Amino acid sequence: MSKARSAPDVYLLIATLGLLALGVVMVYSASAVMAFREYGDSFYYLKRQLIFAGLGLVAMYFAMNVDYWVWKKYAKIGLIVCFALLVVVLVPGIGVVRGGARSWLGIGSFGIQPSEFMKLAMIIFLAKLLSEHQARLSKFVTGLLPPLGIVGLAFGLIMLQPDLGSGAVLVGASLIVIYAAGARMSHMAGLAALGAAGFVGLIAAAPYRMQRITGYLDPWSDPLGSGYQIIQSLFAIGPGGLVGLGLGASRQKHSYLPEPQTDFIFSIVAEELGFIGGALLLALFLLLVWRGMRAAITAPDSFGSLLAVGIVGIVGVQVFINIGVVIGMLPVTGITLPLISAGGSSLTLLLTAIGVLLNVSRFAR
Repeated sequence: MSKARSAPDVYLLIATLGLLALGVVMVYSASAVMAFREYGDSFYYLKRQLIFAGLGLVAMYFAMNVDYWVWKKYAKIGLIVCFALLVVVLVPGIGVVRGGARSWLGIGSFGIQPSEFMKLAMIIFLAKLLSEHQARLSKFVTGLLPPLGIVGLAFGLIMLQPDLGSGAVLVGASLIVIYAAGARMSHMAGLAALGAAGFVGLIAAAPYRMQRITGYLDPWSDPLGSGYQIIQSLFAIGPGGLVGLGLGASRQKHSYLPEPQTDFIFSIVAEELGFIGGALLLALFLLLVWRGMRAAITAPDSFGSLLAVGIVGIVGVQVFINIGVVIGMLPVTGITLPLISAGGSSLTLLLTAIGVLLNVSRFAR
């Protein structure tokens, strides 16, 4: 398959690099106090971020220069491998428990999350499947249910860890791809109602999730328990004002706000850089989403289009959930802010996915 290839979308590249650079600065600022207390090295998290960002940039460069339809050949194999990893991580003694979830494979502080790999593998597989059988999507049983069944199986394995945040991103991005491929709105609406009922069931089945809902509805009902994180997050955002307290001047990172370098890093951004800094960060994400969707619209084939939509969906859904949690719009769930939060394999993999998106943009019509 041969097509004329041009330069990648420069605005998409600028948005990605801008977010990554801001993330490196904010990871250091948010984590320095905690890193010195826990490891005796203020630069501990910064060093890790630079290592994985460097690996990610190398992977992004190669993905940007590998024609995207190559991934179509390995879609099934990649999905099978990721399903196998999701099963292996559940085995006691192999899967590593962090933050109450058996979500990691690795040794010591270095590890990978199979759920992160599944996100990209699922998007590639769905793009292949739906681009080859797009006409079937108008039929509920033979067209819509098979891809939904595969997504549901992956979601179920992720929930056994349990990791509701990663599962929500996987389902959200997958549904965006399925809808973009031509699924009927009436079918999607019915499934949305069913999914909402299932979501309520998942929350009711776990007491800690019910506590998070209670803390979300009324944080002050349990200020030292379920409402603690959101209260401390708002205590960080509020004093930031228009221009912030200044880079490095956060008060909440001094053992008040949990996970300031990961899940709640946007709180530190708002506290130190204020409304202007938070608005700049959101503007960069909007630029990334806009140029990513432009790449999808101008892609020369349906596989490239759906692949681009799915990658943008991963970023967009994760940003929406993370910031929604931080500002108190959504219940607390463990999910990081793409390209900004401290990360390991998740950061490297996301940069790889954006490299694929940049390659799709190189074939814009």
